[in-house]
Amino acid sequence: MAKRFEGKVVAITGGSEGIGLATAKLFAAEGAQVYVTGRRQDRLDEAVREIGGGAVGVQGDASNLADLDRLYARIEHDHGKLDVVFANAGIGEIEPRPLGTITEESFDLLFGLNVRGLLFTVQKALPLMAAGSTVILNGSVAGSKGFAGQSLYNASKAAVRSFARTWTADLKDRGIRVNVVAPGGTETRLMRGYLEAHPGFEDMLRQAIPLERLGVPEEIGRAVLFLASSESSYIAGVELHVDGGSIAV
Repeated sequence: MAKRFEGKVVAITGGSEGIGLATAKLFAAEGAQVYVTGRRQDRLDEAVREIGGGAVGVQGDASNLADLDRLYARIEHDHGKLDVVFANAGIGEIEPRPLGTITEESFDLLFGLNVRGLLFTVQKALPLMAAGSTVILNGSVAGSKGFAGQSLYNASKAAVRSFARTWTADLKDRGIRVNVVAPGGTETRLMRGYLEAHPGFEDMLRQAIPLERLGVPEEIGRAVLFLASSESSYIAGVELHVDGGSIAV
């Protein structure tokens, strides 16, 4: 059977675990040459082995512009092009910070990666991208909600949604599509840590999801592949909620 991403080069930030890793595996299984980043070299090496398909790990932090330069320099050296960017790297906080308790350090940490890092992840990739390339941004249902104590995270993901709108207009003449995948509650290490730190929240979360369960990373990954493929060729600037219906219902 033909593979949708045969001959395509894909870059995924934060690809050493969770949604990023699951998505990298799916791309590799569909024939893509996958490049993933992660901050911990040992975990990155393990992820590359899991992904298979000749995947390449480039150690780095997506909030560090020099690390992004190294990623794209490696891709340019190896292939001279880039077909798909999944700007996935992001962070949240375990402990709520209601307005009145927000610190400068927390602001800089969340916006430094979720907004600044995501912006430059995409901007620095553009010289390698041609017509037909795609950009997928990892948002969140939090960008459409007002979860108490999470104003920094909520606002950072709302910024991601806004980026997709504007960049769709900015890049239309270049033939590059930009979309957002917005996960709901998803069974990742970070989410599990948050749920364990807040007993009772998981039950509340499940009750708010019509499908009555958390998602799994592969379900988010399949939505990313759809947005990256020619199957979504007439879709641009959208936010695709992969959330069990929690926003719609």
